[in-house]
Amino acid sequence: MLGAIAGDMIGSVFEPHWRRMKRKEFELFSKKSKFTDDTVLTMVPDRPSAIAVADAILHQKEYVHSIKDYYRRYPKAGYGRTFREWGASDSLEPYHSWGNGSAMRVSAVGFAFDDLETVLREAKRSAAVTHDHPEGIKGAQATAAAIYLGRQGQSKAEIKAYIEATFGYDLSLSLEEIRPQYQFDSSCQGSVPQAITAFLESTDFEDAIRNAVSLGGDSDTQACIAGGIAQGFYGGVPERIAQETWKRLDADLQQVATTFIQTFEIKQV
Repeated sequence: MLGAIAGDMIGSVFEPHWRRMKRKEFELFSKKSKFTDDTVLTMVPDRPSAIAVADAILHQKEYVHSIKDYYRRYPKAGYGRTFREWGASDSLEPYHSWGNGSAMRVSAVGFAFDDLETVLREAKRSAAVTHDHPEGIKGAQATAAAIYLGRQGQSKAEIKAYIEATFGYDLSLSLEEIRPQYQFDSSCQGSVPQAITAFLESTDFEDAIRNAVSLGGDSDTQACIAGGIAQGFYGGVPERIAQETWKRLDADLQQVATTFIQTFEIKQV
């Protein structure tokens, strides 16, 4: 989970269209690095991602109530217009989204459960609160499954084969082939496979984040997705990245993240 949050923070600086880049050489953290909806909801499902889902799992809440709660506590974390309207409303019904918000907030699911069937089921449940379109569910399940398989010691070749066979994603193109023509795309089908490829081509956790940002797309979300998978596979987050990440979370988000990590005995560094 910390890996997803770190990716969100690092990528946040490069998400605006005038800051997007096609290279891997950049400063990881700056004064502008901050958590966005990807982190807020990581703990709950949707753009506000990381903490809301984690909180729901920890306290056995319905995902929809946790996500709504975190949206109202952090209403200016950078959510998309449709999600803002849904979050501020009294509706508990999904809005058929295929956006990558379902994948960005799902990392807690990949770390919390210890069998693949449960991971897939909970990823679907967390996504369907808002992203009940088949592509929205697929993006969340693929991301959570990659995290789980990495935690279980599966090789990158095995993870790639499973994702392609189960979800139909084409992971055959390299980053060098994707990068030149790739543009901002917030759909699951147009961003999750590329984020997974950023992980697959990485040499370590930091390299996965740099790969994702270098696509020049939806940087915070794709780095969030790649970061969660990389943490699961590499067994943690480098100490210096972890420290920079923790100090950018407020006390409430730190508390939920810490409790989740301790409860599920997740290796951080």
